[in-house]
Amino acid sequence: MAVSAVGRGVTFARGFTAGAVAAGVKHAGTARLDLALIVSDRPAAAGAVFTTNQVIAAPCVLSRRHASGGPLRAIVVNSGNANACTGVQGEQDALAMAAAAAARVGCVATEIAVASTGVIGVPLPMERIAPALATVQTSLGGWDDASRAIMTTDTRPKVAEREIALGGGTVRIGGIAKGAGMIHPNMATLLVFVTTDAAIDAARLQGAVAAAARHSFNAISIDGDTSTNDTLLVLANGASGVTIGEAELTEFTAGLAGICLDLARAVVADGEGVTKVFEVQVSGAETEADAERAARTITTSNLVKTAINGGDPNWGRILAAAGRSGARVDASRASVRIGGITVFATGSLRPVDDAAIRAVFGRAEIAIEVDLGLGDGVARAWGTDLSAEYVRINADYTT
Repeated sequence: MAVSAVGRGVTFARGFTAGAVAAGVKHAGTARLDLALIVSDRPAAAGAVFTTNQVIAAPCVLSRRHASGGPLRAIVVNSGNANACTGVQGEQDALAMAAAAAARVGCVATEIAVASTGVIGVPLPMERIAPALATVQTSLGGWDDASRAIMTTDTRPKVAEREIALGGGTVRIGGIAKGAGMIHPNMATLLVFVTTDAAIDAARLQGAVAAAARHSFNAISIDGDTSTNDTLLVLANGASGVTIGEAELTEFTAGLAGICLDLARAVVADGEGVTKVFEVQVSGAETEADAERAARTITTSNLVKTAINGGDPNWGRILAAAGRSGARVDASRASVRIGGITVFATGSLRPVDDAAIRAVFGRAEIAIEVDLGLGDGVARAWGTDLSAEYVRINADYTT
């Protein structure tokens, strides 16, 4: 498996093009790109994971139905407006977006997935979106415009791609993502679109997508909130001519998971107000599920996050978070390492050079290892510090 440096995101895989326009979704007359279209030149199998929030936006409802109903030809996505909590009108607008995109692509509306992100509770300006869709020009180079058009509070695009050499030939996978706030396990405020030229049936693809999400987008947290619009959508159009059967599925899933992890870590690094990122690896848990509980609780602990923001080596907060996670924890058998420095081992404090541990907490990226000493369960999760800038961004979000 190789990580490509071509730089084509969702158009890296054969048979895909993309493009974007400024439709003035949030404010009429603005020149900011805010409406993107990703197109397959042939019907593509779809696999998807959507928000677990019970308040679910209209585009997610529509795309879940379309993705499970058969092959898709395109994805249309807008930023600046979530089309969430907009009632019957929101449902009609999501359908209208699908119809307008279908007219542009030359297919039927049920072959279109729709995604939206932005402010909740505001109707979509379809009088601007529908005409703008008719003008979108897609190309191999349009991946960059598309990656920027889906951004909200992001400061930079998130793009990843890989080639996988299989027995039947080489397949390509590429993706783009947006996300900077409302990021938490079980999908967060994320829009993630991945394309591949592999030939794979929808059932196998769905399994691979769910597995990839579990250890990537469902293992990151910035602020503990999840959104109404979260969407991870993968299209596989078979343009490579390489079929993914049972023999190839493990390696294909690993490649897809690698793309998702690259994008997930990019989301964390670009989090709202983020100055530091930390990785938590929990080992020695009684079960893998316990390891995941402990790792995710540590990354979401406000006490851990604020300590990391302030460079305060208060490592006891890490073990305390694991202890309240619901995982089985026996402090007499647990150990904690931070930046390679052991601070606590099998129930006992270890002598630590104060300056050395403070230096670790001052890094932009911090590695935390917790060994629970109870079994073979292992998991990783990624989190961020919590800063005053995060509060400022979200206090001013609609103004």
